[in-house]
Amino acid sequence: MISSKGKFFMNMSGESLLIILFVGLVAGWLAGKVVRGTGLGLLGNIVVGVLGAFIGSWLLPQLGIVLGAGIVNAIINATIGAIVLLLIIRLVRGGGGWTRRLR
Repeated sequence: MISSKGKFFMNMSGESLLIILFVGLVAGWLAGKVVRGTGLGLLGNIVVGVLGAFIGSWLLPQLGIVLGAGIVNAIINATIGAIVLLLIIRLVRGGGGWTRRLR
């Protein structure tokens, strides 16, 4: 991603960007359904999914899990990372869903 001249995303094609956005959108939507029960909106899904892809691509190899290549595996990887991200956000923000439901 970073070339020898330090330019970020300089060699990325339009198709690559579309694939990244598509994977982010699907993964963010799936993670939103799993964690919150609703979607996060188009932009929110993309942001959560792309950040989740970074988290998943770091976390899964640390756990010894390698999914392989392909768009389906990229979506699974990004979804797992996005779920982790949303759960961390929920913990930090104190989104105590259980305590609210019990009252």
